[in-house]
Amino acid sequence: MAVNTAGTGLEERWRDILSVHARTICEIDRVLHPHGLGASDFEVLDILATESPREGDQCRVQNLVGRVHLSQSALSRLIGRLEKDGLVERSVCVEDRRGVWVSLTRKGRDLHAEVLPLQREVLARTLAE
Repeated sequence: MAVNTAGTGLEERWRDILSVHARTICEIDRVLHPHGLGASDFEVLDILATESPREGDQCRVQNLVGRVHLSQSALSRLIGRLEKDGLVERSVCVEDRRGVWVSLTRKGRDLHAEVLPLQREVLARTLAE
């Protein structure tokens, strides 16, 4: 029986993508670990820094759900850990009591600025290969 070469090409490309993703995440975890962060932690801080560029700006947690590759419950736990570490603050949305706002603290902004070049260097190196 003949092998479907079109399907094989897609599978190989998919596995290449997964391989690059895994190597990149592992490398980001490695360089951020001494700073007490993992790749997912950084991703949340980075999105918050982008979405809420000024101190005191807030972002709805719901807006993070589709952008961070975690389940809603895993994201909630991660935000809880970041809050415990003093990197973010959560508050209830006055307009919609089901909604939750999250914002970077000064400590979170400072840590993000410190590790941003490390994460970007990993991206430049691993994605250029």
